Amino acid sequence: MRRNQRRGMPNVLAGLVALALIAVVTYFGFTKSVPFRDHFEVKAAFRSANNIRPDSPVRIAGVTVGKVTRVERGDPGASNATVVLRIDKKGLPIHEDATAAIRPRIFLEGNFFVDLQPGSPSAKALGDGDTIPVNQTSSPVQIDQVLTTLQADTRKQLQTLLDEYSRGISGEGADGFRRSTKYWEPAYRDGAIVADAQQGERPHDLSGYIDSAGTVAGALDRNPRQLQDLITDFNATARAFASNDRQLTAAIGELPRTLRAGYSALGALNAAFPATRRLVRDLRPAVRSSGPALEASTPFVRQLRGLVQKSELRGLVADLRPTVPDLARLQRATVPLYEQVRAASSCQNEVILPWTHDKIEDKTFPTKYKVYEEATKPLGGLAGESRSGDANGQWFRVLVGGPVMAYPLGTDRFFLTSAPLLGTNPPKPQARTPLRPDVPCETQERPDLRTVPGPAPEGRRVQISPGNEGKWAAMVEKATDQLRKQVKEQKLDLRVSTKPITKDVLEGLGK
Repeated sequence: MRRNQRRGMPNVLAGLVALALIAVVTYFGFTKSVPFRDHFEVKAAFRSANNIRPDSPVRIAGVTVGKVTRVERGDPGASNATVVLRIDKKGLPIHEDATAAIRPRIFLEGNFFVDLQPGSPSAKALGDGDTIPVNQTSSPVQIDQVLTTLQADTRKQLQTLLDEYSRGISGEGADGFRRSTKYWEPAYRDGAIVADAQQGERPHDLSGYIDSAGTVAGALDRNPRQLQDLITDFNATARAFASNDRQLTAAIGELPRTLRAGYSALGALNAAFPATRRLVRDLRPAVRSSGPALEASTPFVRQLRGLVQKSELRGLVADLRPTVPDLARLQRATVPLYEQVRAASSCQNEVILPWTHDKIEDKTFPTKYKVYEEATKPLGGLAGESRSGDANGQWFRVLVGGPVMAYPLGTDRFFLTSAPLLGTNPPKPQARTPLRPDVPCETQERPDLRTVPGPAPEGRRVQISPGNEGKWAAMVEKATDQLRKQVKEQKLDLRVSTKPITKDVLEGLGK
């Protein structure tokens, strides 16, 4: 034998390979699945799964997307079971609102299959190993179940229902039934709205209602006597309705018109609900805090009740009761006075006070003070005018000086002054301001202190010619006597000190 000649596969090894190939082909032929690969499985809880078997197909819209791997029975003797479904990739995803139903296959196929509805895309997808709840599954109804349902008592009740129905549509009942069909559409529509509203506005509203309904049912079960009385009273109520069927028929005939009239009121009430809800929502914090507030105010209310008792304020009110009519009359009588007070106050605030804050603009006698500050300056001189005095009373000094300028006052009188007049400020108005007592002072314009000085009157300088000194002396003496006379009439002591009127004095006056 040559060294480089290749040896063939041993017979034992070839047999083992052949057996392995036969095993793989047999596995694929019977299981039709690839081993060592992860599979997506979901569970479905059924009330009855007696008709489903492992390896039953799972279909979506008639297309096989998986199979039943096993059926997990519930309690012994119960028909409920959990079916494990293996879903292929083409059948994914499966959503939380998916439904599953056991349906019979066609006659040639035999047995049953699981009809799977994957649910809405908006719902959350189920994960591997999740369960479709029993309220989302259903089982087929068999003919034997239908026959067992119609037992003797059920058939008797069905006969009674059909008999009463035939009586109801006999005579004019059929016509009335036909006339009622026009109300079916709004009734079904409103019924659908009510059914939708029964689901609630938030999650678990319906489950909470069912839970509460269970509590109510439990309370009814705990009081069977009261429940029997309720049924008995309801029977009496139904008998009263039956004995007054004509009146009830007339009332039902008026019901459509009543409902039509109530639609508008109910619509307005329904439109008011959003605002009412917002109001209730806004009032919740106040209602929560009202308890402590009421508790804190209880001592005050207790003291207030004691204050208004007969020995306190109630007795005071009784004593004041005769005075109240007089006070009312006094109030009515003071209305005109208050009107004048109001007008005077408004005049003071709107006209007089703003005017006193102005300044008098005068180039000859400039000032930096306001009117209310200037108006008080003469008071100091008036107060110091009569400070000097003795036991005979008050007295003041009079200084008689000689005139320098003379201004005519008419035809026979003159105004003498020791200095020439520069002008007249404010000038004499051309006409007197009209007096309007019918116009309120508060609406008037406040005084304008800005003026243009008028020209001074024509005068002439006093000249004392030689030989007229006696005349001037007589004039000064006459003026002094008149001053003494006026002071004496006022009962004042006048002390006048005059120098002798000499020629030098008169010449000085002339200069």
